[in-house]
Amino acid sequence: MNPPFRADHVGSLLRPQYLKDARDRFQRQEISKDDLRAIEDRAIREVIGKQEAVGLESITDGEFRRTFFHLDFLQRLQGVTISGGITTKFHTAQGDIDFAPPRITVTGKLRHVQDIQTADFQFLSSVTKKTPKVTIPSPTMVHFRGGRKGIDINAYPDLDEFFEDLAQVYRDEVSSLYEAGCRYIQFDDTNLAYLCDAGLRAQAQERGDDPNALPHAYAALINAVIDKRPKDLTVAIHLCRGNMQSAWVAEGGYEPVAEALFNELNVDAYFLEYDDARSGGFEPLRLVPKNKVVVLGLMTTKVPAIESVADITRRIREASKFLPLENLCLSPQCGFSSSVHGNNITEADQWAKVERLVQVTREVWGN
Repeated sequence: MNPPFRADHVGSLLRPQYLKDARDRFQRQEISKDDLRAIEDRAIREVIGKQEAVGLESITDGEFRRTFFHLDFLQRLQGVTISGGITTKFHTAQGDIDFAPPRITVTGKLRHVQDIQTADFQFLSSVTKKTPKVTIPSPTMVHFRGGRKGIDINAYPDLDEFFEDLAQVYRDEVSSLYEAGCRYIQFDDTNLAYLCDAGLRAQAQERGDDPNALPHAYAALINAVIDKRPKDLTVAIHLCRGNMQSAWVAEGGYEPVAEALFNELNVDAYFLEYDDARSGGFEPLRLVPKNKVVVLGLMTTKVPAIESVADITRRIREASKFLPLENLCLSPQCGFSSSVHGNNITEADQWAKVERLVQVTREVWGN
C-alpha cells in the first residue's frame, strides 16, 4: 500500500529529556553542533525503533532536530528573517494564554541556497526499513501571518513575483528530497485551518487580505510547487489549528475552505483535525474527490485520556457517510510536540495512543 497508511501519524513526537537538556547545553555553548547532532542521532534511532515496534509503516524522525515545526526550516531560506514574536492568543480548556512565537518576515529575494531537510532524510532512511516521511512547513507560512506588510516592498513590489519565488524555493527543496530517495512528503499548514475561524478571518481582512480569496491563492501556491512532481512521490497536507503545549489558536469547521482545499489543491492526501468540536463536522468531506485520501485526526495529542476503540470506530463510520471507508485512514489530530516544549502528556501516554491507533485500524480495515 502506498502512503498514507491506515495507521499514520502527523510527525512530531515528544523529545526525551536528555535531548532537551542537550539542546539547552548547545545554546549555552557547552557542547558543539556535532555533539548535539550525535545526541539527536541517538534519540532518533530510539524513536524510530518505538514507531516500528508499535506497528507504524510511516516513520518520521519525530522532528527531533527542530525547535519549532516551521521556523528551523524557514530561517534557512535566503530572504526570510525571524525576529521578535507577534502575540497570539492560544486557548486551553482552563482559559486563554498569550504566547508570542517568533515572527516571519521577508526582507529580501527568496532563494533556496542550501538543501534543508535532505541530510536529515538521508539519516532517517538509513535507519528504518519502513517508509520514511518528511514533514516540512507549508509555503503559506511565509505569507499569512504578516501578509503584504510582512514582505519588503523593495524586494517584492509585485506580489506575483513573491509567490513565484516562494514556489521555486520549495520546488528546489522537494526536488532535492526526491533525488535523495524521499517518496512521502507532508506540508504542515496552519493557515488554511486558521481561515476556518471567523475571528482570524476578520483579522486577515483588517490587514488587507481577502479571507475568501486566500484559500484559492494558497491552493495555487502549493500547486505551483507540486504539480510537476514525479508520479511516485506522495504529497500530503496537514491542517492544524495551533498546537503549543496542549493549547490551540483556531476553531471552526472546514466549510469556509473546503472547495479550494479539496477540489483545487492537488495533494494526494489530507491530515485533518477532528479530535473535538473545534473542527466541526464531517459534512465537508462530501466534497473530497474519490481519488484522494483523508486521514482522520480523531485522537487528540493534547490530553492524556485515551479514546476508546468504540468511540473512534463510531466516528470513522460517521465520516464514511460522506467519504467511502477505503478513502479514509486514521491518525492523531496533530503532532505530539510541534515545538520542543511538547504537549502536556507523557511519553507513556503518547505511545499508548499510538498503540490504540494501530489497534483500531486493524479492527476497522484489517491488516
